[in-house]
Formats: sequence, C-alpha cells, structure tokens
Amino acid sequence: MRLLKVATCNLNQWAMDFDCNLNNIKESITQAKQAGAVIRLGPELEITGYGCEDHFLELDTINHGWECLKEILVGDWTDGILCSIGMPVIKGSERYNCQILCFNRKIIMIRPKMWLANDGNYRELRWFTAWKHKDQLVDFQLPSEIAEAVLQQSVPFGYGYLRFLDTAVAAEVCEELFTPIPPHAELALNGVEVFMNASGSHHQLRKLDVRLRAFIGATHTRGGVYMYSNQQGCDGGRLYYDGCSCVVVNGEVVAQGSQFSLRDIEVVTAQVDLDAVASLRGSISSFQEQASYKNTISSVLVPYKLCQPFNMQMSLSSPLKINYHSPEEEIAFGPGCWLWDYLRRSGASGFLLPLSGGADSSSVAAIVGCMCQLVVKEIENGDEQVKADAIRIGNYTDGQFPTDSKEFAKRIFYTVFMGSENSSKDTKKRAKDLADEIGSWHLDVSIDGVVSALLTLFQTLTGKRPRYKVDGGSNIENLGLQNIQARIRMVLAFMLASLLPWVHNKPGFYLVLGSSNVDEGLRGYLTKYDCSSADINPIGSISKQDLRAFLRWAAVHLGYSSLAEIEAAPPTAELEPIRSNYSQLDEVDMGMTYEELSVYGRLRKIFRCGPVSMFKNLCYRWGSRSSPLEVADKVKHFFKYYSINRHKMTVMTPSYHAESYSPEDNRFDLRQFLYNARWPYQFSKIDELVKELDGEVAFGETSDQDRSRANGVGMGVVAAGSGDPKSGL
Repeated sequence: MRLLKVATCNLNQWAMDFDCNLNNIKESITQAKQAGAVIRLGPELEITGYGCEDHFLELDTINHGWECLKEILVGDWTDGILCSIGMPVIKGSERYNCQILCFNRKIIMIRPKMWLANDGNYRELRWFTAWKHKDQLVDFQLPSEIAEAVLQQSVPFGYGYLRFLDTAVAAEVCEELFTPIPPHAELALNGVEVFMNASGSHHQLRKLDVRLRAFIGATHTRGGVYMYSNQQGCDGGRLYYDGCSCVVVNGEVVAQGSQFSLRDIEVVTAQVDLDAVASLRGSISSFQEQASYKNTISSVLVPYKLCQPFNMQMSLSSPLKINYHSPEEEIAFGPGCWLWDYLRRSGASGFLLPLSGGADSSSVAAIVGCMCQLVVKEIENGDEQVKADAIRIGNYTDGQFPTDSKEFAKRIFYTVFMGSENSSKDTKKRAKDLADEIGSWHLDVSIDGVVSALLTLFQTLTGKRPRYKVDGGSNIENLGLQNIQARIRMVLAFMLASLLPWVHNKPGFYLVLGSSNVDEGLRGYLTKYDCSSADINPIGSISKQDLRAFLRWAAVHLGYSSLAEIEAAPPTAELEPIRSNYSQLDEVDMGMTYEELSVYGRLRKIFRCGPVSMFKNLCYRWGSRSSPLEVADKVKHFFKYYSINRHKMTVMTPSYHAESYSPEDNRFDLRQFLYNARWPYQFSKIDELVKELDGEVAFGETSDQDRSRANGVGMGVVAAGSGDPKSGL
C-alpha cells in the first residue's frame, strides 16, 4: 500500500487584504501539517483574493503577491509538505493566473492557467493571458528578492506535473476541469495519480451538484485522487464563494467541507491509498491501450517520497454520502454568511431594513435572523474570530458576548414599518410579529405627513394637486403619487440608518438593506430610487417563487412562524388607496404572473432568446393552454416593459448573486439600457408567425374566443404606465 494524507481547504479571503489572506494561508498550512498531510491545496488566487478585478492590472498587486509568497517560503511552512498556492505572475509582458507549487522552502514549478473563465460573472481574459504552450516547460527567472531568499534563480514554468519517487502530482485550475478536453484526461494517461484543483467558484442556487459530478466523473473512469479547494465567503463583491472543498478517490467522495460557514479557515483531510488508483487503472483495458500511445507531458522530478507504507495506525477515508442543501437552505445560509462578511468588513454596526410585512422584505428579515443564529452557533462551537467580530459589532463590554440570537438581533438590526393611509392593518401586524420573533429593534412610523407636505409644496408651485386613479385621477397622477411614497421611504431609511445609532448611543452607522427580487428587477416593477434602493440587497437575484418556498421553510426551521401567514398573503405594493371594490395586486399591475416572469427570465438570459425565438419556444411550452396570438401578446408585453425599465438596472443596489437569469447590469447581464421599446422589426416577425400559425387552424375555432382571452388579466390589460405603480422613472 502507498498511503497518502492530503489536505484541501476553504479559505475566506478578502480581495486586496494581503495581511488577512496571508494569515489564513499560513494557518491552513499549519493545520494541514498538524493533521499529518503531505499535500496542501489552497484556493485559486488565494494570496490576492479572487475578486481583485482591475487591481490585477496594477504592478503593486503582483509585487505584493511575491512579497507574501517570500514570507511563506523563508519560514518553515513548506517543510515536508507540498503546497499549491495561487497568485498572479507576470512572465515577460504577459500576466498569468498561476499555481505556485512549493516544497521544502523551494518553488518546484509554476503552473499557469491554460483555459480561463470568461463568461457569466467571470472576466479572466480581461486581466490574464491563457498559457498556450502545452508541449514544454520553460525557465522562469524569479524576481531578485525571491531568488536571493530561496537561493533559486529560475524555476520550470508551464504545463506539466511533478514526479515524486512514489507518485505523480499535477494541478488543474478551476475552469480547466469543465473544458471539453480537460487536462486531467491526458495527465492520467501520463501516470498522474493526484490532481489538485484550485478554484474560485461562486454560489448559485442548485449549482453544487454540477460541480461535484465533474469531480466524480474526472476519476470514475480514469482513477485518481481529485483534490478541490475553493474560497468561501464574500471577498468584496456581489459573489459568495461557497467552499465545499473535497477529496474524491476513484469516483467516490471521501471528504467534504462545508458549503456555507462563518469560519475563515476550514481544512479538510483525507487518507487515501494510491495502490487503489493503480489497481483500477490496471483493470481498465481501454485505459491501458490509450496510455500506450499517449502524448507525453513534461514533468519535474522531485527526489522525495510522499507516501507511507502499510500502517495499521493510519485508517483510510471511506466514501461519504454527499451533503446537499435544499434551495431553501441555500437561500438562508448563503446570503446570511454573505451579510455577515459584509457587515464585519464594512465597519458598520448593523443593518436597517424597511419591513413592509410583505414576502420580499420579510425574506430579508428572516435571512438576517438566520445570520444572527449562525453567529451564536459558531461562537458556541468555539470560533474566536466570529466571537471577536460579534463583540465589536454588537458593542458588548465587560467580557459579554452573544449567547442568544434574538438579543444579538436587538443590538444590530433595526426594522421599520413605514406605513401610509394606503397600508393595511394586516401588513402592519405581520411586520411587528416577525420583528418580535427575530428580535429586531422595531419602529412603526407614518409617512402621510411627509407625503402631504410634498403635495402641498407641489400645489403651491403648480396650482394643481394630483389624485389617485380610484378617486378620478389620471394614470400620470396615480403613478406620481405612488412614486412619492416609495422615494420618501428611501430617504427616511437612510436617515434612520445614520442617526438611530446616535439616538441609542451606539457607535458607527447601519447599512440599509434592500428587498427587491430578481423578477421585479427583470420586469422593472420597482420605482427608481425607492425603498428597494439600499446599500446591499441579499435577495436581488432570487426569484419570487423561490422566496415563497423559503418563507414556508423558514417558518418551521428558523422558528419564525409568522412567515407562514406572510407567504400566504397575495403580493401587493400597497401604494394606492384600498377600496371595497379595489385592492392593488402585483400580478395584476404587472400584467403577468411571477411564474411567467421566471420563464421569461430563463429564456432571455440562460437560453439567449430574443423576442422571436422566445415566442417560438413558448408556443411549444404553452401551446396547450394559449393560442399563438395569446403567446405573442404575452411576449410583446414582457419585452415592452423589460426594455422600458432596463435603465433601472444601472442603479440597482448591489445584490447577492444567486440566480442564473439575473438581470444585474454591473457584470453578469451586459446589455444596453436604452431600447426601442416598440421592437418594430422583431414584433413584426412575431405577427407574421402568428398569421401563419392561425392559418393552420380553422378561423372560427380561434377568432373570437381566443382573441377575447388574449385581452384578459393574464395578457397584460394594463396600458403603458397606467396601473403599474412601479414602472415610472
């Protein structure tokens, strides 16, 4: 037997905070060595942090990376352990995303990334060059300070692997695993038994299974030990890196780290038998045949043994049942951990949330409550860093620290119900009940006086006073009155966030939390600069349907029972007067359901559909319940309001990324914000298709009945700007 102990880790790195990142790296190496591991793998670009973006273009960033690596090499950190450490490197005039393979205070090889992530949230080609010379290792001249410190002038640089006396080890960096022909395929044929994948992979709902299946598939038919390391936490942007570092042997997971955690460092170890890898490969005839005429890959000899012989004191790691979180748990824990990182790193003293008693703001409140529960639980588990951060943020003195999540919430969380004459008693009560369950410091304020003052000022300026539509006003008046309420709430929220800590003799300031969901952003069903505008938004990339499922889950599993009643209530903005014959409802105002919005969003973004191809797809999907004319009207209605309101995405609050059809304008969904909202060419093509499809059916079967249905509530009866309380500028 060739027994090998390996360690991989989740690290909560922070872009450009070199002290934080270096300390985490050192501590992870220390823990790996204490566990007896001889290989330690860290996340991609762990020295700098993955999310540096255009800071990667600064020479300072590169230089600081070398300075940190030097500090690791001159100490005893790499004694007796192979460490793969991620950082950017400049070779010649090109900048590369590299893994530095270090052993016994020397750099053994520098492995540049060959296939860069350049879609979705990733823009690596903006900062890095892909290494294209697969057939050779070249000499890399080390910076003079490094060369003097480690007594090396140059090291091998490029695509290759390390040949130890008893096994072979290679790096495969993040995106390379997911390419059509991944490096591990030919590396395995060259005898590599241990693969180290350093990654910077962000959380997205229901995505983890895709990642794990890739690790399993990499070694299922080829054999091998696949190590995966990832960042975990908010490193300074919209993304949450969701850890789940793991070790896979011959297609079976034998070690798995957490996906969501408040810990800065988590080391995952596994004891494996490399003879099991050799045995599997030897039993696969096709593997033997392909290995016999493989393309030879360059290698670096390391005259050292990593493995231990048969030893009853060392037990092998057994296959595990993979731990997957439900989508509801992902919504609770992912944004909850992201909020904690943002709170502790921003210097803020807490959060303020405009709590309306509706599904969206209640979801945000529940996530903050979950965050408080996670903090208390982690302190109970002995995490001193979380404890220190909680003491500072909560302003504890005399050795006190959080022991109860509700008490902690009272210190760091304000909720404010900003009601008007249009608010119902039910939503006011729901907001109060939820605040009591979470433990937030809850305030109840009426904004009618401020609204009236603004309208009086307007009347003084113009001689006119607008009225709601139900009181005989026009669509323009109706929309303007609703937008006034929404924007007043934003101004009030920021005022309270800055001054309430002063009122209560608390230090610092509070961050304002937003609560618009991904579907509202896609449709533009929100007022620009209303109370959805905030410092950060934990649900801005989560669909309404997923949020409602989360509310049902949280009512039971987080102990906030009032969420069940909130989830059951129909969504409403409560910006118009309530009458016995009229009650404002979101889906009526939008002219589409939230379920339909999710479908539009996925077709637009994930399947890259314009109006015409979306129409064709929906004719197949909805053909059994809607005529081509109905489908056409729905598609036109969606694209009209999507394009009219796209400009709102340019000022949307930075949101936690969770959904693959997010319309987030900053980096994920790069489209213009000024459209011809009539879409004349595309809509005319749809009209032609409708005529062709109608011609295939007898006119009498579709003409009157289907055309009347096309003008119903689900078809978008609301004219442009008429009943949409949130569509205006």
